[in-house]
Amino acid sequence: MNAIASDPKIIHVIERRVSWRSYADRPVTGAVRAELESTIDSPPAGPFGSSVRLALIEASAAQRKTAKLGTYGVVKGAPLFMAGVVGETAHGLEDFGYVFQWAVLGATELGLGTCWLGGTFKRESFGRALGAGEDEVVPAVSPVGYPRRRRTAVDRVFRWAAGSKKRKPWSELFFDEAQQPLSPAAAAPFDKVLDMVRLGPSASNKQPWRVVRAGDDFHLYLLRSPGYRRRFGVDLQRIDMGIAMCHFERSAQALGLAGGWGDRATGVGTAPEGWRYVASWVASA
Repeated sequence: MNAIASDPKIIHVIERRVSWRSYADRPVTGAVRAELESTIDSPPAGPFGSSVRLALIEASAAQRKTAKLGTYGVVKGAPLFMAGVVGETAHGLEDFGYVFQWAVLGATELGLGTCWLGGTFKRESFGRALGAGEDEVVPAVSPVGYPRRRRTAVDRVFRWAAGSKKRKPWSELFFDEAQQPLSPAAAAPFDKVLDMVRLGPSASNKQPWRVVRAGDDFHLYLLRSPGYRRRFGVDLQRIDMGIAMCHFERSAQALGLAGGWGDRATGVGTAPEGWRYVASWVASA
């Protein structure tokens, strides 16, 4: 499976990334714009090999003022939108989550604000703008720009409703081979890696990832939220798993923990009811 080049600063970037729906009246220009475009133009392949196509869409002055670039008014003032297209394949959505989060972190590193939008945007409008084919889908988009110093009322309401500052405790997310909660001490030297997975954004902050450590391997599972599978016309929780894989891989590489994604489904034992196996991080010497 594909690997992203190591970036030692990425843990700090993950820690400071937050969602922004309100943006300052300031264009993204110069070296920042050039670097952002370079990031968008050269995305990595997803860990399962799907090709994800990313693009920047410019918002007009009127669209920035009225918040009507196909986002139902939940985003205000963003000068740009980042969107992506992927084929509707077996693991296309996981690959999309991985690649799009890679781009989101790149924008964050440049000092720009972003916000994953998986349901509150007009999928067809963005699909036309990106030239999406019949067998392709636009799973999510993100505004991109310089955040306002003070969030709008809509922004504050959305953050409160989603519980954006909250994360599930370790005991609900990470486990050992006996399906007992995995402590940070027992997870070492991957404790910081798992904490970066824990900080990952997810649809409605449901945090559907579950991770089991078995020896030197880490097995990732999806635990679905009831009634959430096709709530917005696309399986957002599969995208969430790709985000978790991005955070895991980039954090491991930043800490010098060698390994890569593989399929260990036949050797992971019996998972709890409702858990669906996704992939394994396989350590290497």
